[in-house]
Amino acid sequence: MLTLPLMMGLGLTVLVTSFLSGLFGMAGGMVLMGLLLILLPVPSAMLLHGITQFTSNGWRAWLWRKHVEWQIVGRFSGGAAVAGGVFALVGAIPDRGVSLLILGLTPFLALAVPQRWALDAQKPAHGWLAGFSCMGVQLVAGISGPLLDVFFVRSAMTRQSVVATKATTQVFGHAIKVAYFAPMVAGSPGETVESVVIALSIAMALLGTNLSRRVLDRISDVQFRRWSRYLVMGTASVYLSQGVFLLAFH
Repeated sequence: MLTLPLMMGLGLTVLVTSFLSGLFGMAGGMVLMGLLLILLPVPSAMLLHGITQFTSNGWRAWLWRKHVEWQIVGRFSGGAAVAGGVFALVGAIPDRGVSLLILGLTPFLALAVPQRWALDAQKPAHGWLAGFSCMGVQLVAGISGPLLDVFFVRSAMTRQSVVATKATTQVFGHAIKVAYFAPMVAGSPGETVESVVIALSIAMALLGTNLSRRVLDRISDVQFRRWSRYLVMGTASVYLSQGVFLLAFH
C-alpha cells in the first residue's frame, strides 16, 4: 500500500510526465515507467502505467485529432494486435531488471538503425513493422516511445501530426498492455493497484496533457526534435545503469 507522501509524489510525477509526453510525444511515459518499476511489482507497474498513458495519449489524440494520419494508425494497430496475440499465448512476466535494461537500451538501439535501413511510418510495410515491434517492446519494457520515434523522425510530418498520430497509436498499444497485465494483477493476492491511485493518475494525466498544448504551439519543429532526443537519451542512461545494477547484484 502506498503512503500519502508517495501517492502525492506519484501524482506530481504523472503530472510532469504527462506534460512531457504532450510536448514531445514521448519521454514522459519513459520517466514514469522507470519510477513505477521501482515502486511496484512489475505487473502492477505495467497496469498502472498502461491506464495512465492510455488516458494521457487518448486526451492528447483528441486535442490534436485534426492532425492524425489515420492510415498510419490503422497499420500500426494491426501489427500491434499480432504482437499482443503472440504474447498472450506465451503469458510471460518480465523481470524488473530486464525491463529497466531494455527501457534504457531502446533509445540507443533505435538511434543505431543505419541510414540505409531508414524507417518511415508513412510507408505501409513500415507501419505494420512499427506496430509489431513496438508492441513487443512495450509488453517487456513498458514503453516503446523511443523505438516508435524512429519511424517518425525521418518522415515529412509536422510536429503536430507526429504528436497526434503517435498518441493515437499509443492509445491502442496501451489498451493491449492493460488487457494483458490486468488478469495477472487481479489473479495474484500480492498484486494490487488501489482505485484512488488510478483516479489520481488519470486526473494528473489529463491536467498535464492540457498544460502541454500551448507550449507545443510555441516551439519550432527543430526545437521539438532536438529537445526530445536529449531528454530521452539522458533518461535512458539512468535506467540502463539501474537495470545493469539489478541484474548484476540481485
